Amino acid sequence: MRDATFDMTVGSPTKGIVRFALPLVMGYILQQMYLVTDAAIVGRWVGVNALAAVGASSSVMFLVLGFCNGVCAGFSIPVAQAFGGKQERLMRSFVANALRLALMLSLGITLVACLSCGVILRILNTPVEIFHDAAVFLLLQFLAIPFVMAYNLFACLIRALGNSRKPFHFLVVASLLNIVLDIVFIVVCRMGVVGAGVATCLAQAFAAWLCWRYIRSEMRMLVPQGSERRCNTHLMHQLLGAGIPMGLQFSITGIGIIMLQSANNALGTSCVAAFTASMRVKYLFTCVFENIGVAMATFCGQNVGAARYDRVAAGVRSALLVMLAYFVFTFAVIWPFADDMMLLFVQVDEGGAPAMEIVGKAALFMRVACCFYPVLGVLTILRYSIQGMGYAQLSVFSGVMEMLARCGVSLWLVPAYGFLGVCYGDPVAWLSADVFLIPAFLWAYSKKK
Repeated sequence: MRDATFDMTVGSPTKGIVRFALPLVMGYILQQMYLVTDAAIVGRWVGVNALAAVGASSSVMFLVLGFCNGVCAGFSIPVAQAFGGKQERLMRSFVANALRLALMLSLGITLVACLSCGVILRILNTPVEIFHDAAVFLLLQFLAIPFVMAYNLFACLIRALGNSRKPFHFLVVASLLNIVLDIVFIVVCRMGVVGAGVATCLAQAFAAWLCWRYIRSEMRMLVPQGSERRCNTHLMHQLLGAGIPMGLQFSITGIGIIMLQSANNALGTSCVAAFTASMRVKYLFTCVFENIGVAMATFCGQNVGAARYDRVAAGVRSALLVMLAYFVFTFAVIWPFADDMMLLFVQVDEGGAPAMEIVGKAALFMRVACCFYPVLGVLTILRYSIQGMGYAQLSVFSGVMEMLARCGVSLWLVPAYGFLGVCYGDPVAWLSADVFLIPAFLWAYSKKK
C-alpha cells in the first residue's frame, strides 16, 4: 500500500511535483500520439474528407468530454484533502458518493448528447460533403461517454492518493490497443470513420476496467465498506460543489471553442482539415502544461488538507520554473519543424496544391500557438492550484473569460482575417484567462493562509 500512495505534504515540492507529473505527462503524450496516429491513419487511408469529418465536431467533444473529465477531477479534490488530513473513513465515503454521482451524470449526458448529434453538426456549419461521416463518428464518441467517465474517475481517485504511475500504465495498454484496433478496423476491414469510433469506445472501456481492478486489488483503502457506502447528501453536495464548477469551466471554455470551430468550418473543407491536423499535434505538446496543472491540484489539495500552506506557494514557484523549461523545448521543436509534422496527415504527391494549402495553414496555426505557451502554462498552473485549495468556483470565471475571448475572435477576427484569425483564437483566450487568474490566485492563497 505504501508504494501505491504518495504523500506530497513532505519533501521537496519540485521533486514531488515532477515525480507526480511525469507519469501523467508521459500518459497524455501517449494518448495524444494515439490521436495523431488515428488522424494520420484516417487522413492517409480514407482521405482528406474523412479527416475533416473526424475533426468537424472536435470542439463539441471537448465541451462534453471536458465536462465529464472536469467533474471527475473535481470529485477527487475532497478525496485528496481527506487523504492529506489522514481521514480515511471520510475519504471512502467520498469515493462511494462520487461513484453514485458519476453513474447518474454519465447516463444522462450520454442520452442527451446522442439525441443531439444532427443539431450539433448543423450549428457547427459542417460542410455537406462530410456531414454523414461526421454524424456517425460523433454518435460513436458520445456512446463512449460512460467508459470515458469511468476511466477518468478511477484514475483521478488513484491520483488523489499521489499515485500517478498506474493510470499511466493502463493508458499505455489502452492506447496501444486503440492503435491496433484502428489498423484492423480502418486499414484491414475498411470501416472508415466508423472503425475509428468503435476502436476508441472499446479501448476506453478496457482502460476503465483496468483501473477498477487495480483499486480493488492494490488500493483497498479506497474501497468503501459497510456504512461508508451509504448515500450522504451532505458529502454529495461537497462533491458537486467541487466537481460541477470544474466541469463547467471546461464546458464554458468549450462553448468558445465551438464558436471558433463553427467560424473555421464556414471557411471550407481545407480549413477544417488543417484545424483538425494542427489541433491533434497542438494537444500533443500542450498536454504537458495541462498535466503540470493536474499535479498542482493534487499537491495543493493534500497540503491544504494537512494545513501546509507554505508549501502551496513553493509548489507554484517550482511548477512555473518547470513549465518555462519545457516551453524552451517546445519552441525549438515546433518552429522549425511544423510543416514536416503536418505532412503526416496528407498525401502531398496525390493531393497537390490543395494538400500543400492544408499543410501550410496547419503549420501556421502551430507556430502562432507555440509563441504563447508560457501564457497557457501560467493558466493551467494557477487554475488547478486554485481548485486544489478548494476554490473551484473561481475556475468557472476563468472559463468565462476564455469563452468571451474566443467568441470575439470568431465574430471579428475570423471574418476579417480568415484562417489567420483562427490561429489567434487560443492565444487571445489564454491571455484573457490569465488576466483573471493571477489576482484570483493571490486572493485565494492569502485567504486560505
